[in-house]
Amino acid sequence: MGKKKNKSKGQRGVAAALATFQGDSMAIDTENTSIQNPTAPADGESTPTTSSGSLKRPCPEDDNEDDGGWQTIENGRPVKKLKKIPGQESKRYPGIHFSTQARLFSKINVSSLRDLILYIFADGPAPQWVSVKHRPEFRKIVAIMVPGLDEAMFKKGLDFSAYTGPPPDQAISGGAPDPNEYYPRELKKELLPEVLQPFADMFPHLWPVKAPGDDKYGKLHSPMPAMLTAPLPKNKGAGVQPVSEPNGWKNQRTRITELLANNEELMENGFPVHPAMLKPGEKRDKFKDPEGWVHTRVENLEDGKVPEGEVQQGSVTAGREVYALDCEMCVTGEAEYSLTRISLVAWDGSVVLDELVKPDKPIIDYVTRFSGITKEMIDPVNTTLKDIQARLLDILGPRSILLGHSLDSDLKALKLAHPFIVDTSLLFPHPRGPPLKQSLKYLAQKFLNREVQKGGGTNAGHDSIEDAKTCLDLVKRKCEKGKAWGAGESQGENLFKRLARAGTAYRSTAGPEATGGAPVGKSSAAVDWGDVSRSAGNAATVTISCKSDAEVEAGILRAVKGDPDGLEVPGGGVDFVWARMRELEALQGWWNRNKLVPEDAGGPPAVTDGEKEEEEKEDTVSPLETCLKTLGERLKRIYDNLPPCTAFIVYTGTGDPREMSRLQAMQAQFKKEYNTPGSKWDQLSVQWTDREDQALRQALKVARSGIGFIGVK
Repeated sequence: MGKKKNKSKGQRGVAAALATFQGDSMAIDTENTSIQNPTAPADGESTPTTSSGSLKRPCPEDDNEDDGGWQTIENGRPVKKLKKIPGQESKRYPGIHFSTQARLFSKINVSSLRDLILYIFADGPAPQWVSVKHRPEFRKIVAIMVPGLDEAMFKKGLDFSAYTGPPPDQAISGGAPDPNEYYPRELKKELLPEVLQPFADMFPHLWPVKAPGDDKYGKLHSPMPAMLTAPLPKNKGAGVQPVSEPNGWKNQRTRITELLANNEELMENGFPVHPAMLKPGEKRDKFKDPEGWVHTRVENLEDGKVPEGEVQQGSVTAGREVYALDCEMCVTGEAEYSLTRISLVAWDGSVVLDELVKPDKPIIDYVTRFSGITKEMIDPVNTTLKDIQARLLDILGPRSILLGHSLDSDLKALKLAHPFIVDTSLLFPHPRGPPLKQSLKYLAQKFLNREVQKGGGTNAGHDSIEDAKTCLDLVKRKCEKGKAWGAGESQGENLFKRLARAGTAYRSTAGPEATGGAPVGKSSAAVDWGDVSRSAGNAATVTISCKSDAEVEAGILRAVKGDPDGLEVPGGGVDFVWARMRELEALQGWWNRNKLVPEDAGGPPAVTDGEKEEEEKEDTVSPLETCLKTLGERLKRIYDNLPPCTAFIVYTGTGDPREMSRLQAMQAQFKKEYNTPGSKWDQLSVQWTDREDQALRQALKVARSGIGFIGVK
């Protein structure tokens, strides 16, 4: 059956990984360390010497130290050899401890866990919410993201067969902050459900962890950038760092048609509705442009497709006419902007249209420092908005694609609707998610290594032709590199890169020359579902792509122990491992199956007929309880096989996002219908009132209520 087959396969993978590492032993640097020799001459007898030093016995008072044995003498002075890994009873064994005296006034967040890693292994600031003891003694750090867990599961007597999610009041907070809401909860084995009792053997506390998000806009941000992107140090913060090619990156030439925004994206981002975007029916038949608006002559979206026989081989434009558009606006009323300049640039960089436009209403503010428009420029102009609309309708047809940056604003100024849009603010999304957008100036610095809009804030203002050509070059670069290129870049430094650049070793692990800490770099591994090389994990020293949690478990152990030949994973393993387990996430319905294709992108496992039969037979044990039991055993096996002095972190990333996702989809549908010309509020299929808005805010609190566990092996 499906389950049994997967289970045995996972056991074989783990067993093989464990067997591979049975004979491994810790590598010892013997360059400046000699090994005791029972036949060595006694004190006072002559011994062989070299120019680099000589050997002598330690003093009797050193016998109580962990470093018994020979010492190296350099220039007449003794230098201690590398310290042994301390035993758990040693006074210098590392630890991460919580105290009620800690400076903790709110929930820690995902970035707090990232900063803890950077403090232990690199140049991060010291945490105020925990005490880190004997930092130099930490040998490794393993951090595992396990979406699907929530705090309500860790209550004794919970009926998992009836469990549907955390109670709504779990995330409610009112009045003054209560320490009970953000202090860690002590884990007591006898007070936990049996399937989750292994957590008490690994961790002293359960930590409430706040997921990244935006309460104002009702948005939950991805926890991945929060963990895997580190803020730039102050000495590196001057200027934007140009994007660098990830390890093993391969360009994937991409047609521009693959970069087109779909109807849902256009409506969600406030683009004007074109009738071709509507489904055939009454609404489309009765479509009427708002007063003063026009739409391009496109009857159906299929009219834009070009037969393959007409497409030049290797062409990224796919036979389409591509124009970059940028407009400048001036203020003509309260919160009202009117078109004063339009620039249209063809794919080859030639300027198709560049016109000043006189608004119908008097200009209140020319906003010259941004628009570059002055009264002297506009006074002699006779061109109107209607003139520009007529010219654009002659230029743009079914095979025309408009591209630009935040193009919805330009189209609203033009009072023009067109269904084929490529927007650089969507192609290069903000790391914290919508509604935030990255500026065109930043994108040019980051991805083109180019300075634009130098006149911004001065009387020179922006140049709309320069901005249009910048958008054009960004899209050309995207077509050359591939759709995934630049999509995961954020305003910071990749965590794996930071550890490789600033990872710090100390005397206990790197010898006398590392006294006080030396930036020697730390090796790392990313173990995840799907193709890790096309994610933020591509910057790790080692990437291990998986198709199941069993493979993730084996990958973690392999990364920690190392390969016997050291060809892929260095002998002795890497210093830092980040991994993600996803089977619980898929079972809980936290994994959005609509955004991933399982075969291509490491999507959630499909439920086979065999698994369905097994679930029907196992009616006495819920699938959730079975999955949690497997997860607990899996994490415990990893913990048991970690070397001493290893920090072990498990976190969920988010809380339960299901109700939030349902309400967000409902809100998006409401906006889509409400913004459709000719629609009537009382005839919409969904309604969005203050009641739904408050429900979304509460669901967001639940979605942002993650948990985490911190321990030391």
